[in-house]
Amino acid sequence: MWVSAALETDAVHADALSDALLAVGAVSVSVEDALAGTDLESAQFGEPDGMSSEPIIPLWSESRVVALFNPSADLIGRIATAAGAAGIVELPEIELKDVAEQDWVRLTQSQFDPIRVSQRLWIVPSWHAPPDANAINLVLDPGLAFGTGSHPTTFLCLQWLTDTLRGGENVLDYGCGSGILGIAAAKLGAASVLGVDIDGNALLAARDNAANNGVTLGLRHSKESLDERFDIVVANILTNPLCLLAPLLAGRIAPGGRIALSGVLATQAEQVMARYAPLIALRVGDELEGWVRLEGKDLGRRSACREHCLADDRQC
Repeated sequence: MWVSAALETDAVHADALSDALLAVGAVSVSVEDALAGTDLESAQFGEPDGMSSEPIIPLWSESRVVALFNPSADLIGRIATAAGAAGIVELPEIELKDVAEQDWVRLTQSQFDPIRVSQRLWIVPSWHAPPDANAINLVLDPGLAFGTGSHPTTFLCLQWLTDTLRGGENVLDYGCGSGILGIAAAKLGAASVLGVDIDGNALLAARDNAANNGVTLGLRHSKESLDERFDIVVANILTNPLCLLAPLLAGRIAPGGRIALSGVLATQAEQVMARYAPLIALRVGDELEGWVRLEGKDLGRRSACREHCLADDRQC
């Protein structure tokens, strides 16, 4: 039996509290956006805005710190000690939950079966045999980076890539996570794929997953410059970072190129479309379990206007 302890703090104290909890015996600590899933969610660890490589927000202004402990009679006291060491004067409310011992490997594997994206494409965990040996089978296991094909936003992007790619395109997967979208694009015939992410661990996972699938991805940290244009741009992130990244992502679309955005709730679609409207017209391409995929195509005639907007970040 384990005990999970969750408490909220601000961006100033979140890192220090994480370190202090580990110092008093936590076996693991994670930091999450306390407002995740709401309209007030923030970009993870800040995102570049397309004009600068520096992050806007270092951590979430309202952070949820979750620590896992062995059961202990003095657990609250140890957490209070950690909070004090982190400079938190008033101890926040602490949410304690029991976490039962389980065979985590078997439990995890039982939650992931092969996923049929289309007649052409399957996502298959390594412990399963491909249901259709004649299809394109992307081998991917759950890991540290987001993206296994099971989440509606990833599934929507995979369907779009399957329907859109004809072969020979160059593709940008921004916020690549596990690399699932870029790997799928490569297997579907893309000439080249560049994956970009803010998390170095995600880039390592994407590299390994690509190697396991016999494809090559170009990989780049989001702090590095990104000047190329792409026939296909896909980004499966969240609404707020997608809005923040509008100048950057719209500016990477080649003439006549296409873009797909996901990680957007149906209730947030208008917000994202309005942010991109001066740069490229988007529409709702599909919806799944309350999430939408937004799609757009560069029509060429707005290119001069778009370049003006991208330069000054102004409305056309």
